[in-house]
Amino acid sequence: MGVFDSGIGGLTVANAILDLLPAESILYYADTAHLPYGRKSPDEIRSYSHHITGYLLDRDCKAIVVACNTASAAALDYLRNSFPEVIIVGMEPAVKPAAQATRSGVVGVLATAGTFRSERYAQLMERYAGNIRVLQNPCTGLVEKIEAGLTEDPDTMSFLNGILQPMFSAGADTFVLGCTHYPLVRKALEQLVPADSVIIDPAPAVARQLYHRLQARQLLAPSDHPPQYRFHASGPEASLHRALTYYWPTEFSIV
Repeated sequence: MGVFDSGIGGLTVANAILDLLPAESILYYADTAHLPYGRKSPDEIRSYSHHITGYLLDRDCKAIVVACNTASAAALDYLRNSFPEVIIVGMEPAVKPAAQATRSGVVGVLATAGTFRSERYAQLMERYAGNIRVLQNPCTGLVEKIEAGLTEDPDTMSFLNGILQPMFSAGADTFVLGCTHYPLVRKALEQLVPADSVIIDPAPAVARQLYHRLQARQLLAPSDHPPQYRFHASGPEASLHRALTYYWPTEFSIV
């Protein structure tokens, strides 16, 4: 299974895949040389994504998971057109389940600027957000804090509080984690939001979609298959190694 993100955020998706599909091997690509994607142009992101997908397919990955909302928004359709025979699963902000979950009719979406300006996001909003109020924040700088391991740092808590307070004041009771990095600060978010708030992480739904796509093509690994978990960084490895040591529950190798 090939999984990629701009950095460590996609580990949240890889973990969901590990939970649901424990027999599947994973090769994870962290594009730390080009982090963060949220500030890159769609053309740049498509170029990075095409290169990474080729890298993963050259190493016998049977499916590709674009474990990055920004890359999914910019490049998912492009990748599917470029590699039409390959199972390619991507992310999208969970606007639909948020619209179903909210009681107040106000939803906060935390994502990157690249996701918010994408056509895919606009389509989601048009399709599912007609009867709710959506408050958006690009959380500029949060990805860098997470990559640096500052997930529960006082400065990060203050930063998150500054994002959330205007949403509380406007009545938001449901929050969408629209970037795969953001579940890595979920503990911090849970300390800041009211206890009855709903926080939606789309990673488990992506793992389920991958399962169904593999099952449909009879590509699921046998239950007794011994999986391997390999990780690669295109640039600096420090954040990846630190995150794996903290978040990854089993043996791994960096390649």
